[in-house]
Amino acid sequence: MLAIAGLCGPQQKEQQNEQQKVRALGRHLIVELRDADQIDCPEHVRSSFVRAVEASGATLLSIHLHRFTPQGVSGVAILAESHISIHSWPERRYAALDVFMCGDADPYAAAYSLKKSLGARRMSIIEIRRGVIDEASPNEVNPEEASPEEIDSAPWSRS
Repeated sequence: MLAIAGLCGPQQKEQQNEQQKVRALGRHLIVELRDADQIDCPEHVRSSFVRAVEASGATLLSIHLHRFTPQGVSGVAILAESHISIHSWPERRYAALDVFMCGDADPYAAAYSLKKSLGARRMSIIEIRRGVIDEASPNEVNPEEASPEEIDSAPWSRS
């Protein structure tokens, strides 16, 4: 399931089609796994990361995981193409993951591999295109070319 915040039905499908046309340096998936059974063992999470990286076509550089007491695992797989991270709440059968990949690596293949290997029954995904290179975002302001009024009204300058 691909979730685009604030959209549903035909609008969501239209947004997905538009996103597929936009070239970007990377794709960042915000993944939520629910009803997950295999999220409390660091060794299982490690092997799941390895399978996900293989499925995506990415290059694994390192994995670091931490087991919390009494439960939960947090960690990251560092990739040549970026990273995969996890924070799990086994008592709620929930895990939050980031899957960020650049180049030809397929973050969706990684996400679906993780869903399967971590025993999740439900998954939601929000995709963020990082480093869009086709056109400027409508809210983007170049500080070197903008007037003081444009800089003051830019979304990132608001407090």
